[in-house]
Amino acid sequence: MILTSKSNPVIKTVKSLADKKFRQSLNLFIVEGVKSVEECISAGCKIDKIICTEKWQDRYSEPVVVSDELFKSVSTEATPQGVLAVVQIPKTQLKAPEGDCLLLDCLQDPGNLGTVIRTANAAGYEDIYLINCTDPYSPKAVRASMGGVFRVNLYRADRDKIFGILSGVPLVCADMNGEDIFTFSPPKKFCLCIGNEGSGISDEVSARADFTVKIPMRATCESLNAAVSAGIAMYALKNLK
Repeated sequence: MILTSKSNPVIKTVKSLADKKFRQSLNLFIVEGVKSVEECISAGCKIDKIICTEKWQDRYSEPVVVSDELFKSVSTEATPQGVLAVVQIPKTQLKAPEGDCLLLDCLQDPGNLGTVIRTANAAGYEDIYLINCTDPYSPKAVRASMGGVFRVNLYRADRDKIFGILSGVPLVCADMNGEDIFTFSPPKKFCLCIGNEGSGISDEVSARADFTVKIPMRATCESLNAAVSAGIAMYALKNLK
């Protein structure tokens, strides 16, 4: 059977997941696109259901098949491929990092957050702590993470709980007033802190910093994009150890 009605309960649920409050209440998020869905499956994520057009129905086990027009109505992509998965948000118990980790302090742009997660996965930062950040499971953040959101541990909690769990782990904050990151000698284990796109590291996180580092720039450049800065810092600190 091919669904065609926008009033179908499954379709209503999928559409609601564009909204953060429904993602939180249902503990579900959307992954869209053939490559992303297959990476999600290979990563062992818990798939609630797969929605696809008739073109893709033989590729998956027991998918919900919908018309092309109905799929377009629930898609968040400019050019939908015709495949999306409804996925359970992992229930990660807050715990101390096993290796080098990230603390993201009030990142608000989902594209930046997703890109940071993508780079963290590539660079080997498996534990990421989020304080007052935008939702990493929004469609835009998931898309920008390019599968990274399936491969890292995301911990969302208030500052005090995260500070408590990171007790004993040196905090290395990225800030324009720090020392040159390329001549810095990082500790054996550390937590790299990346701040808000506009205001940088918050006073609360800055007050707990053990080290502050900066990426040197020409005088003609005022700042770098938060995700670009995070990527440079992640690789620089790994390579300096």
